[in-house]
Order: sequence, then structure tokens, then C-alpha cells
Amino acid sequence: MRQDDAPEEAAEVPEPPREAHAVFGDRLPDAVRYAGLLADVGVGRGLIGPREVPRLWGRHLLNCAVLSEVVPEQVTVCDVGSGAGLPGIPLALVRPDLRITLLEPLLRRTNFLNEVVELLGLEDQVTVVRGRAEEVMNSFTPVHVVTARAVAPLDRLAGWGVPLLRPYGEMLAIKGDTAEQELKGARAALAKLGVVRSSVLHVGAGLVDPLSTVVRVEVGESPGGVRFAAKRARAARRGARTGRRAP
Repeated sequence: MRQDDAPEEAAEVPEPPREAHAVFGDRLPDAVRYAGLLADVGVGRGLIGPREVPRLWGRHLLNCAVLSEVVPEQVTVCDVGSGAGLPGIPLALVRPDLRITLLEPLLRRTNFLNEVVELLGLEDQVTVVRGRAEEVMNSFTPVHVVTARAVAPLDRLAGWGVPLLRPYGEMLAIKGDTAEQELKGARAALAKLGVVRSSVLHVGAGLVDPLSTVVRVEVGESPGGVRFAAKRARAARRGARTGRRAP
């Protein structure tokens, strides 16, 4: 190997701030290991940029972990477009009561996610599924909560995430300063998807600065709208007929 082909030395992960101790508690050592993986393997495989390493705690891990403030207890969660595991992995570390699916279409990312899950001992709590939301929605077991971060504009994201919800479930999307404008522009699309309420929340007071901005959309009895409900019913009927024919 030529010298200029040698891998770059991993950037040094900053020490966890005081707030990380408060948020992660006795799972802080696992959060530190995860931060190290992001800074090393995550950067090497192009999952995060090297410039993000110095701000891993505030901008990424804590920003995602405080989402737990608005996730109900004892529910199932699907993290759509999970990427490097944000927010799904930090959420799993601070909320052992949740059962989380990390949904991600790219093989190199799902390989990384499986490695993280195994290294952190999260196998009983976290499942990694390779695929796009629009590809799996007809076979996916609906969840109580869908999460997402930096995946797509809200109207497009809702088209992928809302059909994965159970009736009366909710999607929680971590957004930035444009959250209010995105929500305003997406209201018509959200209504067609069966969304009955939507709001912008700010979480992480005393723990992150600035606060994490979350768009919450809540669905009624027909997640994905009437058209998707009819499609799901047809799929269920086909499955029932196939089951009856089975010996």
C-alpha cells in the first residue's frame, strides 16, 4: 500500500459534556462507544462528515436523545432512513422500554447499524431492516411512532412514514429552523395522508442549545389516508385467501 493510500487516523471524539451524563445515565459508556464508532468507522464509510466529529455530542447524540421526552412509554418505533442510526440508536440507549426498527435502504449503512447493535448489546431491543419505506409498507407491521431526522422535506417524508403507523399513531421528525414553514406548506398533503393534528415542539430544555425542534404529526384511524387503507385491506384479503388454501 502506498503511503498516500493509508487510511487517515480517526478524529478524536470530544469528552462527553455534563449534559450527556444526565441524558444517558448508566448507558453513557455505550453512548461513548457509539460516538467513537461514528468518528472512526462512520467517517471512514462516509456515513458522517469528518467536520461533524467535534460536535458529535451536541449536534447529533444529545440532539437525538432528547426526542425521548415526547415518545410515549412501551411503544414500537420505526426510524425511517436511519442512516448512521440517528435518532434510533441514541433513543434506544435512553429508552430501554421501546422496541425500535431501524429502516435504511443502503447496504453499507445497514451493515454499520448491525455492527452497532451487536457491539452495544441492543439485539433484544433494536432490529435493522434494509429497505425503503415505500417498498416495505405493505408488509411492515405498523408501529406506534415513526421517527426521522434529515431525511426529506416534510410532505415527502410523511408520504413514506405515515403509512407505517398504527391507527392513532404519530410521526416525530427532527427538523431545523424551517420547521414551521415546512409544516405550513405540507398541511394539505398531510390531510390526504390521514393526519388529524400537527404541531411543532421544542425539546431538550437545559440539555441542548439550541433546543431540538420536532414536528409531530398525529394520524386518525386511517394512517396513509383512505387510498392506502383500501390498499392494505386488499392485501389482507389476499393473505386471508392464501391462508385458507394452504394445507
